[in-house]
Amino acid sequence: MSANPWLAAVKRILALSQTGLAFQPGEYDRERYEEIRQISLSLLADISNAPIEQIISLLPHEIGYVTPKVDIRAVIFRGTDEILMVQEKIDNDRWTLPGGWADVGYTPFEVAVKETFEETGLHVEAVRLLAVFDKRKHDHPEELWYVYKFFILCRVTGGEMLDQTNETSGVSWIRFDALPSLDLSVNRVAYSQISQLLPFASDPGLPVLCD
Repeated sequence: MSANPWLAAVKRILALSQTGLAFQPGEYDRERYEEIRQISLSLLADISNAPIEQIISLLPHEIGYVTPKVDIRAVIFRGTDEILMVQEKIDNDRWTLPGGWADVGYTPFEVAVKETFEETGLHVEAVRLLAVFDKRKHDHPEELWYVYKFFILCRVTGGEMLDQTNETSGVSWIRFDALPSLDLSVNRVAYSQISQLLPFASDPGLPVLCD
């Protein structure tokens, strides 16, 4: 959960300024929204100790009403005591659930299937949505974006588990009792989230979780 209320407030002000610009305000209001946006960017740069040019480069290149980004994660069980995990090369081989940002032109289920194949070599079928979490309310590091995380139950239909891929350095079935000691990629998944998903291994019909 975010530990810096100032960062959360500045991100909110930045989003409001962009949303204001999206509704084609008059010249007077447009100048004010643009000034608020510039002030917000300067504050973000100060808070993060980074050049304002770097802050701008990290922000999504989009116009219009500001909405959360969407992260899709595939939840794949083997039996009632193992879950499929991958090691992220970009995060020093730390462990996470297969997945990534939602792609334009793909449904959430299609993203889960595509990302799983790309990161593990396994073909899967998306079965159902298990959870939608607001990243801000969970144990993740702070970041510029506001993110919703979708966790989708999948089942293996074929393929062959790869030793590594372009994005992952390993893939393995992890026993539930080994999860607390696993070095997780906490920007992608938190242990508290995984622990809430484990009961679905025994009872996949449980209600969807949602913040």
